[in-house]
Amino acid sequence: MSSSKPRLRIFQSLLAALQGKELDFTQGSINRAIFMLSIPMILEMMMESLFAVVDIYFVGKISVNAIATVALTESVIMIIYSIAMGLSMAATALVARRVGEKDIEGAGRSAEQAILLAILVSLVFSLIGIIFPKEILSAMGGEPELVAEGYRYTMIMFGGNMTIMLIFLINAIFRGAGDAAIAMRVLIFSNVINMVLDPVLIFGLGPFPELGLEGAAIATTTGRGLGVLYQIYILTGSKSKVSIKFREIKFIRTIIRSLVKISIGGIGQFMIGTVSWILMVRISAIFGPDVLAGYAIAFRIIVFTILPSWGLSNAAATLVGQNLGAGLPDRAETSVWRCAHFNMVFLAVVSIIFFWNAEYFVSLFSSEAEVLKYGAMGLRYICTGYIFFAYGMVIGQAFNGAGDTKTPTIMNIICYWVLELPLAYVLGVEFGMGPAGIYLAIAISVALLAIMSILVFRRGKWKTFEV
Repeated sequence: MSSSKPRLRIFQSLLAALQGKELDFTQGSINRAIFMLSIPMILEMMMESLFAVVDIYFVGKISVNAIATVALTESVIMIIYSIAMGLSMAATALVARRVGEKDIEGAGRSAEQAILLAILVSLVFSLIGIIFPKEILSAMGGEPELVAEGYRYTMIMFGGNMTIMLIFLINAIFRGAGDAAIAMRVLIFSNVINMVLDPVLIFGLGPFPELGLEGAAIATTTGRGLGVLYQIYILTGSKSKVSIKFREIKFIRTIIRSLVKISIGGIGQFMIGTVSWILMVRISAIFGPDVLAGYAIAFRIIVFTILPSWGLSNAAATLVGQNLGAGLPDRAETSVWRCAHFNMVFLAVVSIIFFWNAEYFVSLFSSEAEVLKYGAMGLRYICTGYIFFAYGMVIGQAFNGAGDTKTPTIMNIICYWVLELPLAYVLGVEFGMGPAGIYLAIAISVALLAIMSILVFRRGKWKTFEV
């Protein structure tokens, strides 16, 4: 009887987290606060990754050119994702700080300004994509046949990029307010719409005409668009802790300035990681397609398995922002160390499983012997840095939650551009270590990032950051 009580409490807490019942995280149990925030955030991360998985599954049944068009378009849209991520970090920091100060009206004003800024930026990209879709694909190396077949997909995706920008941003507003469950439900809703519309519009099921690749773009944009309408419905009603009133919206220069200042660092962090990934792919390509494929598979496995870690990291950002706003810097710091500790335990377990079963996990993606060899090698090497990475990613998001996006940006530049990329080339090519040198460089760089993050975080300057 007594053993059933803890399980019942866990189930009740899980249910409350999914329903979003607890919104004030400046008091009470820190462990409960982390649990209540991280569970819906983990599911939100999984839902966001599901968009790409569903799209590529159905697009893969059209043609090789269709897949290539999606890949080329997505590579350029990464710029939009970078801006969306940067603005989202800024919105989370400002909203969380105002909520912690119990200034709900100020949180609403910050949300309004962030939405206005996102709309203005997305309109610029919409115009570029609508006017120059063929030029975009050509500039990315698309053959004339591919451009002719796929430019309308690019036009629709760019034309509707506001849905990407706003769904990221408004979910960040919800997270900053502590409404992580709402952000999760928005993406579940959007994904269901996308999963239904993808086959219907691509293949012309029922009364709908067959639209092919254009159907995929319409389905994705519609799914995200309806998600945005759902977000706005909540923001303008009584279900969200932070609310906005469109009739009162006007530009507030001081808030816009803060948003831009914070978001520049966030955009920089995302772009640094993106460029580093691209260049590491180029270095891997030196050793042939098998090594390149192995690296890509290992990286995809790792990206998927760290989704729970991103949930914990985003929870740390919200807790830092709200507790600093409430004048509780020590509680904010304790929350970060707890999140980092839980993340370390989780990734330690994952790394052990991957280390001893690397070949099995890689074999789920490829049965080629050489690809299997190098993919397993990559998984094992990179896993050695998992425990360090656990602290690095949580503390990096903690800085962002405090509004200090400059510090993690500088550390990312040092670890990824100054260290990782040159070290991968030197160890892999100059010292003749081959792929092992590339993987070792990754493990070393994430370890250094964690050590730097811990040392800088302990200094406590982030506690005095004003937003």
